[in-house]
Amino acid sequence: MQAKPIATVGFDADDTLWQNEAFYRLTQDRFTGLLADYAEADHLHERLLAAERRNLGQYGFGIKGFVLSMIEAAIEVTEGHVPASVIAELMAAGREMLNHPIELLPHAQEAVAAAAREYRVLLITKGDLLDQERKLAQSGLGDLFHGVEIVSDKTPTAYRRLFARHGTTAQEVLMVGNSLKSDVLPVIETGGWGVHVPHGEPWALERAEPPTGHPRFHSLPDLGDLSALLQALHSGTRG
Repeated sequence: MQAKPIATVGFDADDTLWQNEAFYRLTQDRFTGLLADYAEADHLHERLLAAERRNLGQYGFGIKGFVLSMIEAAIEVTEGHVPASVIAELMAAGREMLNHPIELLPHAQEAVAAAAREYRVLLITKGDLLDQERKLAQSGLGDLFHGVEIVSDKTPTAYRRLFARHGTTAQEVLMVGNSLKSDVLPVIETGGWGVHVPHGEPWALERAEPPTGHPRFHSLPDLGDLSALLQALHSGTRG
């Protein structure tokens, strides 16, 4: 059976269109520095990651949940004796992250603009609503998208629901993102196309193995190659 033509291109936001994880790593280094008198860096990283994993269901993804997890880990590591000054520093670090200017990644603007000329283009991101809205507004990319979806998590069920809201089926969607776990694998599971554009070292909770050899999986070094891939797939699905 001939594949349906791609009609919609979805873009992840953080670490696909603009920098994100690098700021988390810088703040994590600040966290370990503040608590260096209580534990080694590796142990602090493990406790912080464990807190983040526990708290995802309550706080979701984003800076605010990250800050609360840092505070929780600090309380645990110090057995309840963390100085108020350290908690104040962690809160200040979170505010700095929330106020950091947007840094677009190479080819982001051109890739979205080119896709928008031929396809319905959606921004599909997870995280804190206010923070993601702020970043999109500062990015200058907002007017290029036909729709914006800020979701609590990226699961096959969540993708099916949002595709339906935009009047498309998964088989007609190509999703572009840096996370195999969130942007690629669940979309392929729904019947869509997944394009992995790696950027830096992924967060530990976002790591996954690539579906190498899958006919609807592609990997690109950066967004500069997206237009050529879309043209090739366009020819293949309609030829």
